[in-house]
Amino acid sequence: MSRASAVPITIRQVAKAYGAVAALDCVDLDVRSGEFLTLLGPSGSGKTTLLMVLAGFIRPDQGSVRFGDQEVIRLAPHKRDIGMVFQNYALFPHLDVAANVAYPLKLRGVPTADCARRVAKALQTVKLEGLGTRRVHELSGGQRQRVALARAIVFEPRILLMDEPLSALDKQLRESMQIELRNLHDQLGMTTVYVTHDQREALTMSDRVAVIAGGRLMQVDTPRMLYDRPGNRFVAEFIGESSFLEVTASGGAWCWNGRPLQLGTEPSGSIYPQPAQGARACLMLRPERLRIAQAGQGSPATGTNALPARVGDVIYQGDTFLVQAILDDGTRVSARAIAGAASLARAPARNEAVELHFEAGEAVLLPEEGPR
Repeated sequence: MSRASAVPITIRQVAKAYGAVAALDCVDLDVRSGEFLTLLGPSGSGKTTLLMVLAGFIRPDQGSVRFGDQEVIRLAPHKRDIGMVFQNYALFPHLDVAANVAYPLKLRGVPTADCARRVAKALQTVKLEGLGTRRVHELSGGQRQRVALARAIVFEPRILLMDEPLSALDKQLRESMQIELRNLHDQLGMTTVYVTHDQREALTMSDRVAVIAGGRLMQVDTPRMLYDRPGNRFVAEFIGESSFLEVTASGGAWCWNGRPLQLGTEPSGSIYPQPAQGARACLMLRPERLRIAQAGQGSPATGTNALPARVGDVIYQGDTFLVQAILDDGTRVSARAIAGAASLARAPARNEAVELHFEAGEAVLLPEEGPR
């Protein structure tokens, strides 16, 4: 199939409430032309509601949605030139594969000969050549997902919307399809908005990810930035594994349990500003960036922080050990070490005294909770 004539999506002040519950709270979002953007959040966050607003199945209480230069907020779904893949695929069980894929072309009055050619091309694109005469009930879950995708792209829409299309697949097939969907997006070039609650899926597939909670955008960023530099504690907790230290400003430095900490830079690249005396904040630590050392092995290297701790649980997970340590103030912190690594001659023992080391740039000082 040829590359689509992709368009950007501009969302401004979109709000939707159900009684006293704000499903969307004045959302502003820009999706770039040809971008793969994922709406990520827990159940009830508003991500599917926003997708349904884009599709035209939900009318918001206020706001503007533009596809390119066209305002579509009052436009019927079938006039928006969008392809849609639903969570349950929404295939017609009484039609064969080819007829399912051809359905949107029939609605648009495409001639039969051209219709057959385009269906064959769409099936080839999703690797279902030769299965046009199969019935839906004869297909595996992965094949049904591909049929739904072929139907969504057969008429070459400007925008592709997908609502958790991989949620019904088993883990191995799901991970394989993530790569295939991303490759297909790169091939077709459609502006794509994808909904999932699975953080790993979002990080794997997306150019950017919009994290949503309580109907509000908490952060919109690249997968790397979301993981390395989350904008607030919600994002830090939702994306990946994290531990948190409550820190207080004293003598111009951030301190934990009375110990001054050496910190690196904030997400903008500038040095964290000198805090006001007595200010409080939260420090995020990723488990794979904490190194476990036996207590009393000497002072850590310059620019490295050391947290005295006692080992709680040690969980063997094949390629890694997950060590759950207890700091002096009772805070529980998780550290992950590669099994068999030269830096870890043996797994730490329960109740063993250790130090958790991290460099200045490996922790993130989080701002107050809120959208970014």
